[in-house]
Amino acid sequence: MAILRQKEISKMKKEELLKKKRELELELAKERSSAAIGGTVKNPGRLKEIKRTLARIKSIK
Repeated sequence: MAILRQKEISKMKKEELLKKKRELELELAKERSSAAIGGTVKNPGRLKEIKRTLARIKSIK
């Protein structure tokens, strides 16, 4: 999933934002759980990217 920028998020409808938010939260939970059980994170920057995108979506809503 690509990084969503502020302009892209502001153009999205509310339903699309909610769907994207749920997808990102699920993906973040999967990444965190795999790291918590001792697995290596394939891309550590991905966690940061997901959290930033979620924060952008939450600030627009």
